Amino acid sequence: MDKKVKEEKEIEREQKPREKDRKSRETDAKLRELEQKPRETEQKPRETATEFLASIAGVLVTGLFIITFILQAFEIPSSSMEDTLLIGDHVFVNREWFAAPTRWLDPLLPYHDPRHGDIVVFLSPAEHGLFVVKRIIGIPGDRIHLRDNVVYRNGEKLDEPYVQHKRDPNDVYYEERRPYRENFPAVTPSSIDNLADDWEASLSSHIVGQDLVVPPNSYFAMGDNRDVSYDSRYWGFIPRSNVIGRPMFIYWSFITPPDQYQMRDAGDRLGFLAHTIIHFFDETRWRRTLRIVK
Repeated sequence: MDKKVKEEKEIEREQKPREKDRKSRETDAKLRELEQKPRETEQKPRETATEFLASIAGVLVTGLFIITFILQAFEIPSSSMEDTLLIGDHVFVNREWFAAPTRWLDPLLPYHDPRHGDIVVFLSPAEHGLFVVKRIIGIPGDRIHLRDNVVYRNGEKLDEPYVQHKRDPNDVYYEERRPYRENFPAVTPSSIDNLADDWEASLSSHIVGQDLVVPPNSYFAMGDNRDVSYDSRYWGFIPRSNVIGRPMFIYWSFITPPDQYQMRDAGDRLGFLAHTIIHFFDETRWRRTLRIVK
């Protein structure tokens, strides 16, 4: 038994130097491998101030290009498009959708003329510099009339599930305005209908029988909330050149007073800004965020 234990110890003593030599060789190999690799721990050169400013300028130029030529932010000021668009909805408008076609960009950015049912943002024909949003009802050549508040186009009754009839409680002439509003253009307008002067003078020249005929390069538009909408019935056709773009989606919606867009005083504007900051979370209509406009 003792002889066997001695033999095992002798074998163990012989193996220890061999194991040590093997580990030493492995260590040497790893060191040689590390020496051959490029130094990965070298510090990368820091970005210079000029390079940083150039990066910022690139971002600003890109953003400015998009805002100027492709997208435009727009706030809904009135209830004429309820419930499709509410007062206080903030939308992004695609300016390129209805832009004039070009040979170079047309394959990348397809252009369209306004079509039936399109919601468009345009410059008001009645008030200089005012942006308005309505729905296209008639395109060039269409024959339009209303009978008992129902729209007929080229002799066919329109199916308009988006239409609302929400009267303005402050409109003291609501009932007196109904005949012209609901039976256009058969009923002759009166002074309380508040037609634009140019439209009142030229309206009859566009009537054929009981229909209003839309001329070339023009569009007839109405708001979805028909009882309060100040639209083509009152100021006439939208010239093609006045069309700005098509609302894409609502990026933010905030509960806003109906007359807020009329507030011009700096104090009123600052007051509403403070109100917005204080009530940002509880008066934002979160469910309308990123809603597609259609």
